[in-house]
Amino acid sequence: MLLTAVTITPVIVTGPASAHATCGKTASDKDGSGWVKSANGANIRSGSSTGCTSKGIAYSSHVLDYHCYTWGNDGYSWTYVRNDTTGVQGWIRDDLLSDRGSDVHCGF
Repeated sequence: MLLTAVTITPVIVTGPASAHATCGKTASDKDGSGWVKSANGANIRSGSSTGCTSKGIAYSSHVLDYHCYTWGNDGYSWTYVRNDTTGVQGWIRDDLLSDRGSDVHCGF
């Protein structure tokens, strides 16, 4: 029986570069949908990462205006919101919003 050595070379497949919103990045209001109440104790962050500063908290009694969404480096989508109850603007991870956030991509 003849044995043959096999060399395995790993292949790394990458997708498009993540275009997350760095801490401090804002987004214009591209989503024309109505205001919603869909978060209960969700941090509103300065960027699309849990490593970004929390600027405030959105509760279910608050009215949120969705602007658009982007993808974070964590693999989650994030929506930029204006909390019309408190005036705070920032990013909320979409799995923390009962309706999963904006349907309009920010373009970055």
